[in-house]
Amino acid sequence: MAMTSNQRCDWSGIDRLYVTYHDEEWGVPLHNDQRLFEFLVLEGAQAGLSWLTILRKRPAYRKAFAGFDPEKVARFDKRKADRLLQNSGIVRNRLKIASAINNARAFLKIVNQFGSFKVYQWRFVDGLPRLQSLEIDGSTPPPRTAESEVMSHDLKQRGFTFVGPTICYAHMQAVGMVNDHMVSCFRHGQIGGSPWPARRGSMKYL
Repeated sequence: MAMTSNQRCDWSGIDRLYVTYHDEEWGVPLHNDQRLFEFLVLEGAQAGLSWLTILRKRPAYRKAFAGFDPEKVARFDKRKADRLLQNSGIVRNRLKIASAINNARAFLKIVNQFGSFKVYQWRFVDGLPRLQSLEIDGSTPPPRTAESEVMSHDLKQRGFTFVGPTICYAHMQAVGMVNDHMVSCFRHGQIGGSPWPARRGSMKYL
C-alpha cells in the first residue's frame, strides 16, 4: 500500500477524539512526572475496557484526581475514595480507585529515591525511545514484551498494583518509550526513535 501524508495506524479509527490522541499524543516521548502518573492511573483504569472509553472520561478523571498531582492523590483517605465511587464520570471500581491512591504513594517513594519518576521509568529502555518497524499494514503491536515484563515486575516489587506486563507495555507505547506506529503511518517517521540495541536482538514477543 502506498504511503500517504495522512495515513494512520488502523487502530485510530474515525472517532475524532481517538484520531487526535493518535496524532498528537500516542508515542510522543514524555518526561513530565505528573503526566506519567496520569497515564499510569488511566491505563490501570482501562483494564477490561476500551481506551476510547477512558479518553472520554479523562476530563472527569483530571478533576476527580486533582489534576493527577501524585502528592495530592497520595493524601486521599477512605472518605475521599468512597466519594469517588459515586462519581459517574470515572470508572467506579473500588479496586481501581484504591490502586490509583496506592500507586500515588508508591510513585512518590520512587521520586524520593531517584529524584524523579522519569529517571526511574526511562531506565527500562536505556533512556532512549525505541523504534519498532511494524511493516505489515493491519498488523498490531505485541501485547507485551520482555522489557514490559521487567518493568511490571519492578513496579510490583515497589508496591504498585494494576501494572501487569500488558498494562506496562501500553504505558510504554503511550508515553513514547517505544514508537509502535506503523511504518506506513505519517507519525512513525515524525516521532522516530532509536532501533532496539543489537545486544537485545529484536523485540522479544511473549
